[in-house]
Amino acid sequence: MVAAAHPVTPFAKAGTRHTAALRHLGPNWYASVMGTAIVATAGAGLPGAVPGLRTGCAAVWALSLAMLVVLLVARALHWTHHRDRARAGFLDPATAPFYGCLSMALLAVGGGALVVGRDWIGLEAAVALDAVLFVAGTVIGLACAVAVPYLMVTRHRIEPGRASPVWLLPVVAPMVSAALGPLLVPYLPPGQAREALFLGCFAMFGLSLLATSLMLPLIFARMVAGDPLPLALTPTLFLVLGPLGQSTTAVGKFADLAPGVVPAPYDQGFGALAVLYGVSVMGFALLWLALAGALVLRARRRGMGFAMTWWAFTFPVGTCVTGTEGLARHTGLVALDVLAVALYALLVAAWAVAGVGTVRGLLSGELLAAPRPEPAEPAPVTARTR
Repeated sequence: MVAAAHPVTPFAKAGTRHTAALRHLGPNWYASVMGTAIVATAGAGLPGAVPGLRTGCAAVWALSLAMLVVLLVARALHWTHHRDRARAGFLDPATAPFYGCLSMALLAVGGGALVVGRDWIGLEAAVALDAVLFVAGTVIGLACAVAVPYLMVTRHRIEPGRASPVWLLPVVAPMVSAALGPLLVPYLPPGQAREALFLGCFAMFGLSLLATSLMLPLIFARMVAGDPLPLALTPTLFLVLGPLGQSTTAVGKFADLAPGVVPAPYDQGFGALAVLYGVSVMGFALLWLALAGALVLRARRRGMGFAMTWWAFTFPVGTCVTGTEGLARHTGLVALDVLAVALYALLVAAWAVAGVGTVRGLLSGELLAAPRPEPAEPAPVTARTR
């Protein structure tokens, strides 16, 4: 006796269509959460008292929190219904580095909860939310900082001269922890707990800074002597600003909190580090901003269209805003206040452009369609077993 086949209901068909639409949803989408959260936190630190600015920042943070929840659910469905494709992402040299964005999205939303989100959800809830997201983001970030380079060495076949700015994503994630972890220090019991978190963040600062110093020469070498970046990847040059601005932000936070947490005389050294390190690194960040901006304009003239890589214009620039705000606090220079405002205006403009482009791409279905090969990119690299 043959069992009757169960009819496919409209709800089942709809569910199948929805999960099929998530087939190409990659970890790079977390960059939109990062870019939205940094608009809120950077805006809250601007000099002066602009009416309505803090309320607007709180609203943007709430949007980033909602985006994070939706994206976490969507990515869980992606892993459930497209497990083979999700696993294959770890073996794809173009996809694997983007797993660092998951860590930074969690950290950015968590830090925003303490900076502006507490205005809406209360201090106690903000501390709890930040603690959960900080721990989760830090664990994932440290895992990515080890796992992705390990895969690059053992499983990815990468040809000489093919370094990409996206390689920075997994090693920059611990720097985000270093910059946002100090926000939780005052809410820990005095003594060992505070000092352990503080110095742990400082260790992640060094970890990320040295790892970044290994990557940057490879990236610049490709720019001047290797294959040119595909047009769609040109915006990723802005990712170099991430470790520069975030490390400047981190040393500023260390200087704010070191007295009373780190034993003397070491606590006084963080104040000097914040200014000496921050000023020199932000100088290089401005140089890179000009260079990357010129190359993006060149790519735009050559036909570069919108892609999710445009979110690279947001979070890295936002870290430069927060870094400049910290420098302004520690030096008292009005010029740095003006620079912070100018960079924030650039950040908001970039966020608006990326946001509008993303909404249009979602409505048209282009952003969740199968990616088309980039004509300017040579044959894709393949996985290997060493």
